[in-house]
Parts: sequence; C-alpha cells; structure tokens
Amino acid sequence: MNFLPPELDHYCRDHSGSESDLLHDLFRETFQKVLQPRMLSGRFQGRFLSMISKMISPSYILEIGTYTGYSALCLAEGLKPGGKLVTIDKNEELEDIVMKYVGKAGLSDRVEMKIGNALEIIPGLDGSPDLVFLDADKINYLNYYELLIPIVKSGSYILADNVLWSGKVVEPVNPKDKDTIELLKFNRFVQDDDRVENVLLPIRDGLTLIRKK
Repeated sequence: MNFLPPELDHYCRDHSGSESDLLHDLFRETFQKVLQPRMLSGRFQGRFLSMISKMISPSYILEIGTYTGYSALCLAEGLKPGGKLVTIDKNEELEDIVMKYVGKAGLSDRVEMKIGNALEIIPGLDGSPDLVFLDADKINYLNYYELLIPIVKSGSYILADNVLWSGKVVEPVNPKDKDTIELLKFNRFVQDDDRVENVLLPIRDGLTLIRKK
C-alpha cells in the first residue's frame, strides 16, 4: 500500500500528528485479535480523516465499512456539537470491540453502528450526510456511490478509500480480479461525473475526495 520510498514515507509520518492513547490501544488490539489488521486505517490516514472532518465540521457523518472502528473515531473528532456518526458493517462479530472503544471515547450517544447490508440500509437512513467515508467491499463501490449522490446535499463530501488498490489500477487487468475491475469502473465514473469535483490522493492505498457541486 505504500507508494513513496520508505524514507519519504517515514518522514511524512514523523511530521504528521500523533494518535491518541485510545486509538493506539485500538490499533494494538486489532492487530492482536482481529483477522486482516491491514484493513485498519492507522495513524497517518487517521490523522488525515480527522483533519478533513475538522475542516468540514459535519453535523452528520456516514461511514460504510466500520471494521474495528478506528476510522469512525478519527472522523468523529470533527463532529459539530450535537452531531452524529452512523457507521455500517456486515460483520456483527466486530460490534463489541467497536462499541467498547466508542464508549471509552465518550461517544456512545453520538455514534450508531448498524449491522447489515449497506445497500439495503442506506435507502432507509434519515437525513443527509455532510461527510461520507466509503471503505467497504470494493465490488459495490459504484453501487454505493449511486445511492449516495442523490441523498447528499450540494457542498457535501464523499471520501472513497483503497482507490489505488495496492497499485493494481495501473497494472494489466486480470479478468478474474473483480475488485480491480470494479474500482477501475468506479474511478472512471467519478472522473466523468459532472455532478461532482474530485481529487485522487496517493495517501496509503489511495483516497478520492469528492465534493458534490
């Protein structure tokens, strides 16, 4: 996932903000107890998510793909007073660890976790998110996007993670590699969508920042 030379990557990390003790504990517990800990956002990307959220100061954040909750806690740092974050994940086995750390962060009344298929849950959500973080199954990125664009207001933002997919988006495509094929479709669709402005950032595994016009 790292596209910079190691010495530059370390320099960037060394000159970016630190994570809280709580986030560090969550990071360690994820690596100790949960499969595929590589999916966790981590300190560098987490500080970027926190900064973006603080810049936008959203009242309502929607996250699609919770994993162990690290990114949700980072995003919640920018919530307006009285704001809320709704996070959706299909893996009910991770709910306990997510909500444990949400509670430790004092956010139990502001963060809601929904378990299930996001494609079915999104149409039933109330309100219009100011900020969306998309970090779920890559094969459905375009489907999520098509559901989200009609419900977010002008001036709202969507962040899509893993859009470089370990560099596979610029390699010869294996017809059996459905995730890469769908990410290529998603990236092209967003680039050609005149409803939005977008910039693809080479942060960790690639983040596209999308603003609805």
